[in-house]
Amino acid sequence: MPRLRNSAYAPLCTALAGITLVTGGLMASTPVHAMGADIPDVGIDQRLDTQLPLDLVFRDESGEQITLGSILDGGKPAILALVYYDCTMLCGEVLNGMLDTFQELDLTVGSDFEVITISFDPTETYAVAAPKKQIFVNAYGREEAEEGWHFLTNEGDSAKKLADLVGFRYSYLPDIDEYAHGSAIILITPSGKVSRYFYGIAYPPRDVRFALLEAGEGKIGTLADQLMLLCMYYNPESGVYTIAVMRILQIAGSATALMLASFVFVLFMRERWHRVHPVVCES
Repeated sequence: MPRLRNSAYAPLCTALAGITLVTGGLMASTPVHAMGADIPDVGIDQRLDTQLPLDLVFRDESGEQITLGSILDGGKPAILALVYYDCTMLCGEVLNGMLDTFQELDLTVGSDFEVITISFDPTETYAVAAPKKQIFVNAYGREEAEEGWHFLTNEGDSAKKLADLVGFRYSYLPDIDEYAHGSAIILITPSGKVSRYFYGIAYPPRDVRFALLEAGEGKIGTLADQLMLLCMYYNPESGVYTIAVMRILQIAGSATALMLASFVFVLFMRERWHRVHPVVCES
């Protein structure tokens, strides 16, 4: 399936994506030379475990008011992305990166997790959000996403409040009528706490899956998935899950000790049974 992007901007966006990985999320949605000498205060600061206010109100793609709490009340984790829909470059890359990842996951948007895409541009309305949603939901191709992938717009100053809470710093550039901003997706627990960050415009499906299982607090995935998580370590700086060798050794040591204890217990009970029920040999 072709990616939904403006190919004319692809080389520039690719270069900017490299800057994101180096600077921990610093990115601009407009050519760097257009910013002038003064780089705006832009970036993404990790605010892990921050509780988001579930009563924050937005407008959904149909123009109706909706709260964060009403999206999360199904008990599923969520992926949050702060973008603006008329962005000509970077935001499209973020959405395309999300789409690529979701298509490779065996977890499904709407069934296993929610996706909350929010425009931080206060001038954008549901009239812009609605067609954007249809493009990506149709490209994703799983019917559950119609209810599970939300394209929201601002209500009052709710988008700015949310951005501040999750550490998403952006800046409006009036000379060119564009925003400079970072790029990342943020994992949210069913209770509304910030769980994980993935920077850039490409999100490894394996790591996103682990993050969803972890953020889901045991409510999604299988027992095998939960056991696998015990053996993984999340690096908040790189946004990557790696095998935790010490944790595996601890688990293996505990399992060995349990097996030895079980073996000793069986021997003890066997010996005790023989004492109570001695074997009598008949002549």
